Amino acid sequence: MDNWQDDLNDWIESGELLQATFSQLRRKDDSVPQKTTIRPVELKDGLYYQFEYHFPTKVTHDNVPGAEASRRMGAWLEQHYRQALFKTADADVQLLFNKKGKASKLVKPPTAKASQDRMNHNRNKQRIVREGEAAPFLVELGIMTKEGQVVARKQDKFRQINRFLEMVNDVLPSLPEGRELKIVDFGCGKSYLTFALYHLLAITQQRRISIVGLDLKEDVIAFCSDLASRLGYERLHFQVGDIADYNEQTAVDMVVTLHACDTATDAALVKAVDWGASVILSVPCCQHELFKQVHNEALAPLLAHGLLKERFSALATDAVRAQLLEVLGYKVQLLEFIDPEHTPKNMLIRAVQSHKADSAKKWREYEVFRNALQLSPYLENRLLPRIRKQMDL
Repeated sequence: MDNWQDDLNDWIESGELLQATFSQLRRKDDSVPQKTTIRPVELKDGLYYQFEYHFPTKVTHDNVPGAEASRRMGAWLEQHYRQALFKTADADVQLLFNKKGKASKLVKPPTAKASQDRMNHNRNKQRIVREGEAAPFLVELGIMTKEGQVVARKQDKFRQINRFLEMVNDVLPSLPEGRELKIVDFGCGKSYLTFALYHLLAITQQRRISIVGLDLKEDVIAFCSDLASRLGYERLHFQVGDIADYNEQTAVDMVVTLHACDTATDAALVKAVDWGASVILSVPCCQHELFKQVHNEALAPLLAHGLLKERFSALATDAVRAQLLEVLGYKVQLLEFIDPEHTPKNMLIRAVQSHKADSAKKWREYEVFRNALQLSPYLENRLLPRIRKQMDL
């Protein structure tokens, strides 16, 4: 099989190559990386291919233009490696080289992961924060170099930030215009996403906004406050405080709560509803409350196992949250935040105020679900006065 280089050139020219991995050295050579991975990256002046070289004690990177990338890959395969895996939109192609340098090719249909990579690849071309364009907040947070290159070990965080901003971008039409937007981020932590949100709205889109980040950890708040000051983010403020005790706002347009533990997420949702927030973005964490409550004889084989019960209880908790928000007039979506291989806490509740819900129907559905599992959720108890008002009960 001697046409593999033609295939490689075609994949590069068409932009169809999603990833390549070279492995199994032909001979021991400390100057050659034991493994090399290649992926497309969109830089300021166009599409490049990032070569990631894996040596025994270090990993290095090099961004190469398309034509040069094709030549380099061909040369490295001919000289150094016995195996290569190419992932494209149409197939996964494996090359195996024998001792004489002849290649055999195995073609497989793309896996679900490869198909997802293809969608991600297309989406990455439209990334809101792009590699190659240094964003000051990412440089300060150690995610980017001053030249705009993403630090290798921070690639997952970079993708997470862009995924979050994509989700925000989708709901911006639901936010009020013509005035300052008020945003609260509960349990902001080190605030990667808070700074990203400010960058998108205040810097990129030049909108008038005010963001408050709240967290219980004084050292974290001190760090974030200092960084906001150094960046000149004048309308981004941080303060120490508990979600349940925060009463400094009377109306908020967007509430963000990422990884607030257990019923702290519910407390944030209650605040959001009380403020009449147009948009709510919540990534729940540690859903313990319903684990102690859930009971159903028909589900005994499932609930008898702690691990299964824990997972079921977490799903039930988020179903309760979504349904109660829909009772109150929100359109709710449960979305995969980032690839679950990076974190199990990857479900985002995105709620947008719509006032078009059939509240009575949604409430009846909720009651059936709640009663079947014998639940008494904190969120329902806190929202019940508003629910009654919504349905004139």
